[in-house]
Order: sequence, then C-alpha cells, then structure tokens
Amino acid sequence: MPGTVDGFSYGVVTPVAAFLMACLGGALGLRCIVRTLFNNKQSWKPGWLALGAASIGCGIWTMHFIAMIGFQVEETRIRYDVGLTVLSLVVAIVVVGIGVFIVGNGGAKGGTLSIAGIVTGLGVAAMHYLGMAAIQMDGSIEYALGTVALSIVIAVVAATTALWAAVSIRGFLPSLGASLVMGLAVSGMHYTGMAAVSVHLHDTTGGPQTGDSPMSLLLPMLLGPIIFLVLAGAIVMFDPLLVSGDGEAGGPASRRRRATAGSEAEPSAPRPGSHFEGFEGPPDSAGRSQGQSGPQERSEPSKSAYEW
Repeated sequence: MPGTVDGFSYGVVTPVAAFLMACLGGALGLRCIVRTLFNNKQSWKPGWLALGAASIGCGIWTMHFIAMIGFQVEETRIRYDVGLTVLSLVVAIVVVGIGVFIVGNGGAKGGTLSIAGIVTGLGVAAMHYLGMAAIQMDGSIEYALGTVALSIVIAVVAATTALWAAVSIRGFLPSLGASLVMGLAVSGMHYTGMAAVSVHLHDTTGGPQTGDSPMSLLLPMLLGPIIFLVLAGAIVMFDPLLVSGDGEAGGPASRRRRATAGSEAEPSAPRPGSHFEGFEGPPDSAGRSQGQSGPQERSEPSKSAYEW
C-alpha cells in the first residue's frame, strides 16, 4: 500500500537550514578557487583546490541530510545505513573535486567548463540518490523518472554556473551573490528529486518499528562536516591575500601594485638646477657649462691646505 510522505515535518526550519549550509559550502569553495588564480608564488594551488572541493562537497552533503531530517513516512520509521551515508559524503567530495580541479587548471573555456560542470553535476546527483539509497524502512522507494531527469539537469546547470562564477567573477559581493544562487540551485535540485519519491509499504503484521530515528543518527554524523566548514571558513577569512584583495583583478592591493609599477616605469624628469648627468648649467667664463668639467681638468688643493 502507498505510504504518506512528508518532506517538511519540521516546517521551514530544515529547508532554511539546508539552504544556508549549501550557501556556506558554495561560498567557501568559490573563494578557495579564486585564491588559486592569484599570481603568487607562495600559493599552494592543489591545496586550495582540494579545500574548495571539500567545502563544496561537505556543504552539499550537509544540505541534503539536514533536509532529510524533515523527511518522514507516517506509517513506518525511517533508518539510515551508516556505510552508504558516509559513502555518499566521499562521493560528493571526490566527484566535485574532479570538476574543481578541471576548472582550476583549465580555466573557464567552453569545453573545459562544460566537462567540469557535467562531472560535478553528476556527482551532486549521485550523492543525492546514494543518500536516498541509504534509507531503510518497511517499504520501498519508487521514483518518477521524468522528475529524476529534471533534478539531474538542475544539478548539472547549478554546478556549471558555480564553476563559471568561481573563475569569472571577482570581488566579495559578486562571489557572495554567486554562492546564494548556487545554494538555491542545489536546494532546488534536492527538493525536485524528493518530489519524484513515492513509498510503497510492505504488508506486515509485526509490531512497531525499532531502531534509531533520523534525528538521533544524522545529527552526530552532521557534526563532523559542519566543524570542517567552520575551520575552512576560518582559513579563508584569515588568509592575508583574500582579506586584502591581493591578487584579484580589481582588488585594491592589485590596483596599488599596478600603479606602483607604472610610476617606477616612467623616469622622472630632472629638476632644474640638479646635478644629473647630461644637465648643462649656465656657461662659465671659459665657455664651458658649469655642470661639466674638462676631460683632464682636476681641481688641485691649494698649497695652504698642506702648509702648517
């Protein structure tokens, strides 16, 4: 028999919290990718790309399972397989990392960006449906294929847009806007996928279902990725180049460097009366410029200087 599915058992609390976590992961990931574009010999590009991929992956995974706290089927208790739940986190980080490294090393060229967006979007979708496969209940989950396809398209478009923003948009406020769009798109992908879900319950005559509730299982598992995002946020916030805007095309420190380089490239004109090479003062009585001396002429000290 069909089950009664409720995806908002805690009202708007879980959707809003899930959206904020997706935005946080997206913002940190985008800033880390921007950091790799700085023309600075001290920047460790693979490390920043890995941190960005892990931030985006943790943000998406955390968004998914915070939203799943509000998911319930009234006729049966929901449990989660721990191994598949952790595997979905690994898949999110690894597959998103592949897309991030492709863009981080290849730039925002059309072909490179398309490949990276498809890989990353499929990784997001794989994380979502692998997390759904971790659900255990006295029934089976069925999906509407058309809605599932739509959720995958949304994931690919969201990932492509986010990666394009990471390598194309400069400045804190534009990056913040891009992370909000990314959080909205990823959340939209999740709830589109959840709209495809229907539950068919098994006929049982047993007693009430036992086991861990979603809240008691998911909250401890969410603690680790949330702590990681907080630490990643501290690294990004206290990085001197990101704080000062150094290296960004329109950053204040970058503008100062260009201005300084321009001023050093232009030689300053000699001031009147200064003894620069090639400056000729007014001629003296011998017809020579005061700023020049004859090739063999040297001023000899007066004899009085050696007489005591």
